[in-house]
Amino acid sequence: MRAGARPWLIPLIYAFGAFLFGFTVPRLAFVLLPGWESTISASAAIGIYSATASGMIALTGIVFSLTFLMVQFSASAYSPRLVFWIASDPMISHATGVFTATFVFALSALAWVDRNGSGRVPLFGTVVLSTLLIVSIIMFVGLMHRVGNLQVTRMLVFTGNQGREVIENLYPPIDTAPSIGAVESLDTPSTQTLYHHGNPRKIQTIDIPALVGIASGAGCVIEMAAAVGEAVLDSTVILRIYGCNKQLPEEGLRDAVRLGEERTFEQDPKYAIRLLVDIAIKALSPAINDPTTAVQALDEIEDLLARLGRRRLEIGDFRDARNKLRLSVIFPSWEDFLVLAFDEIRFYGAKSFQVMRRMNALVSELLSIMPEERRPALLQWQQRLQATIASTFQDREDILDASQEDRQGIGTSRLRRRAN
Repeated sequence: MRAGARPWLIPLIYAFGAFLFGFTVPRLAFVLLPGWESTISASAAIGIYSATASGMIALTGIVFSLTFLMVQFSASAYSPRLVFWIASDPMISHATGVFTATFVFALSALAWVDRNGSGRVPLFGTVVLSTLLIVSIIMFVGLMHRVGNLQVTRMLVFTGNQGREVIENLYPPIDTAPSIGAVESLDTPSTQTLYHHGNPRKIQTIDIPALVGIASGAGCVIEMAAAVGEAVLDSTVILRIYGCNKQLPEEGLRDAVRLGEERTFEQDPKYAIRLLVDIAIKALSPAINDPTTAVQALDEIEDLLARLGRRRLEIGDFRDARNKLRLSVIFPSWEDFLVLAFDEIRFYGAKSFQVMRRMNALVSELLSIMPEERRPALLQWQQRLQATIASTFQDREDILDASQEDRQGIGTSRLRRRAN
């Protein structure tokens, strides 16, 4: 599932391609290859072409209905923020394009069946139509497979995979030396400020090499005032420039900061955790009351936190070839990730034995594998979980039950096994 910039453009290309193909190639075959004829009679060919055209229209309607179903289901069952990724699945656009192309080609090629009462059926048109029908069947089966991806486990795995990919691409190993910029270079007043003008947008990506190149060429430092994933409104500061004797062209600076209507995973490691937390707290709502789904979401969250904890997160300062600070970008800290991953699930799942036990096991597991510098924040969260349990449950047995470490929520308690 990948987000496409213009998913409507793909079916349009298929339709125009089929239109041009259907009116030019059969004509050439009719004129240049008069001997290449199908053994199908003209009346049978007309029926096949007409039935194919009408059937493809109905199938295209089914695809639109299926898309609407996928969007509605994901918005109500998981998170509205997942709608963008499901509706932008290239499979949907390509399937719609193939069905439309089959419809358009069947109509256009029909014009060359029994042309001028010749009774001829061009072989080329029959072969192409048969090929398009086979491809349409394959696409329809692929769409049915996509419906299976709406299962909660697959949606969680998909979201987790996006987070794992961005962590792998964005952060170096933790044994990499942290990049610490010359903070004093940002203490002076800024010489230029870039504002956003227009409708609200999200910062999707930052072209770091481009900004470093601009700053190095001008001998200045650029500070991003907004982080990837944040919304910028009219007159919101995007970046500030320090130590420059002249005004830099705004066009190059704006081109280096990609804005859009939705957040993306590309440079936003918090987005995957945000979606997993959304799924978990929606499952914990009184209307749904499905703590097992929240436990499954915590499985993916634990994996992402384990990967983040073994990475160097302090990557916000970027230097040029002469090792001079040129760009400062805001990136989340370890504590930011923990607050995002734990706080809302802890609050909404405080009365759930499953959630409390799973979170206890999660924090305990991270404490056992994390480097020393990551443990203080985890110890604070361990204490906070115990305080939440103590304030939520009144019965002593309930407090002991909720305080167990259990990776399944309610499955095999580690503390109980150790006691025995």
